[in-house]
Amino acid sequence: YQEIILDHGKNPRNKGKCDGYTNDAKAHNPLCGDKVHIFLKLNNEKLVEDLSFEGEGCAISLASASILTELTKGKDFLNMIKNKSKITLNSLTEDQVTTITSLSGVQEFPMRVKCATMAWHTLLSAVEKK
Repeated sequence: YQEIILDHGKNPRNKGKCDGYTNDAKAHNPLCGDKVHIFLKLNNEKLVEDLSFEGEGCAISLASASILTELTKGKDFLNMIKNKSKITLNSLTEDQVTTITSLSGVQEFPMRVKCATMAWHTLLSAVEKK
């Protein structure tokens, strides 16, 4: 799992502003200096058509943002949130399950949980913007 985090941290996917984004949100963790700016493009059916981020911070923070962008593209994230449904392991490929599970290691380091969850909370903020 450490290899996955290091790979996404050093070579983040979907970094930069996506073209034609419809929603965005920023977050900053002053305790460690991590920053993230999520760019979200929702289509008329509220599917995540494109998703990207800009930011700086530790490997966990960057890896989490990178993983987030890969896992939520093409998903009806807004409907999932409003109806409190969840991304189930059955809805993910085996590689995606392995990738998302790689973030679970932060449980052993309480100070790192915020690093791993900041991009996800920021996505929620971006989705909620009209």
